[in-house]
Parts: sequence; C-alpha cells; structure tokens
Amino acid sequence: MQAGTTREPTPDERFPAYGPLEAALGYVLFYVLVDRVTPAVVEVFSGTVLDFSPSFVGFTLAALLWIVLVVTVVDELRRQLAARGIVAGQPRVRGWSRVTPAPLRTLGYLVALAVGAGVAALTFERAVAVIQSLIPAVATVDPGGIDLIGVVVMVVFFVAYSTATHALDRLVIGAVRSLAAL
Repeated sequence: MQAGTTREPTPDERFPAYGPLEAALGYVLFYVLVDRVTPAVVEVFSGTVLDFSPSFVGFTLAALLWIVLVVTVVDELRRQLAARGIVAGQPRVRGWSRVTPAPLRTLGYLVALAVGAGVAALTFERAVAVIQSLIPAVATVDPGGIDLIGVVVMVVFFVAYSTATHALDRLVIGAVRSLAAL
C-alpha cells in the first residue's frame, strides 16, 4: 500500500462501533442529574411558577428518563448494526485516529481520561449546585440569580466529563477490537 492512500475499514474492523460506553455514561450522568434536581424542579413547577401537582411533575421527569433511555438504546443499536454493515450508517470524521500512530493516540486518550475524570470529579458537586440554582432563576426569569462563575464551572464539568467518557470509550472499544482481531 502506498503512503498517501487510505482504505475503507471492513465491517469486522469497525465492530464494535465506538460510542456505547460514552452513551451509557452520558445516560448515567443524565439520570443522576435528574435525580438530584427533581426536588428543585418539583418545587418550582408545582408551587412557584406553575400550579402543576408535584406528582405530575415527578411523573413527567420519570417519563423523560425513560424516553431518553429508549432513544439512547435505539441509537446505539443502529450504530452497532451500521458497523456490521446491516443498516446504513453515517460517515464519521476520523481525524485524530488517522493522524497519529496508535501508541501516541492511546497515550493521548489515557491523558484525556485522567485529566477529564479528575476535573469532572473536582467540579461535579459545584456543577450540580449551579444547575439546582439555575432552575428557579430560569423559571422565574431572574437573571440576577445566575452565578456566572458557577456557570463556567458547570461548563467545565460537562466538557471534562465528556472528554473522559469519550477517551474511556475509545480505549475500551479499541482494546475489544484489538482482542477480536487476534
């Protein structure tokens, strides 16, 4: 094969597709956040802003959890079937994986995992507190109740968590692919 050419990976080389761990950990975070902010949401929408019953607000949040779970599972099934060539899939941008050699890419994912997980762990509680404080501020349209530094910390948490889950997914799925190729 010449140095400037690329070849399309076979379905066996693309399976399992990247993303299931990232999606699962994303859903776990969504579940934890909904669980933690449910009392604030129930208070705001059942007493302060609107006059919904607390049980209706709780039921709506529970239904939202189920809807997001179903959408996540269906999307991951579609992605795995596309990796096998059974259904049509969307082409993915593969810049990082084509530019660097595998050991350097693995080291980059390990560093991203360690830094992302560390930053996410340090900022989690503050991010949850900010989300809880944003609920009444947004619901009552009170921009004075928004802690801008807290919002920055919340964004840093989500970026760090996303980076860590992405790196973990790439490392684990890459290892599974390597073991399957043996």
